[in-house]
Amino acid sequence: MVATYFPGRGTLFEETYLEGKAEGKAEGKEEGKEEGKAEGKAEGKAESVISVLEKRGIPIPQPTRDRITSSTDLDTLTLWFDRSLTATTAEDLFAEE
Repeated sequence: MVATYFPGRGTLFEETYLEGKAEGKAEGKEEGKEEGKAEGKAEGKAESVISVLEKRGIPIPQPTRDRITSSTDLDTLTLWFDRSLTATTAEDLFAEE
C-alpha cells in the first residue's frame, strides 16, 4: 500500500506548514505597509519644504532640490521644514549649528 499525500488531505504537518506560510505573508504585508507609510510621510515632508521655499521666493538649485527630495529621514526633514520658514537661501537648511 502506498500512502499519498496531496494538498487538501489535512495532515497535521500540512496544516502547520500552510499556517506558517499564511503568517509569513501577513507579516510581510504589514512590514511593507509600514515602509510605504514612512516613505509617504518623507515625500510629503520634502514637498512641504520645497513648497515653503518656493512660496517665499527663494530659488532652489537642482542639487539642493535633489538632496531634499531624496531624504528619507523624517527628523532631518522636519528640521529642514522648520528652517525653511526663516531661511534666506535654500542652503541655509543644511547649516550646522
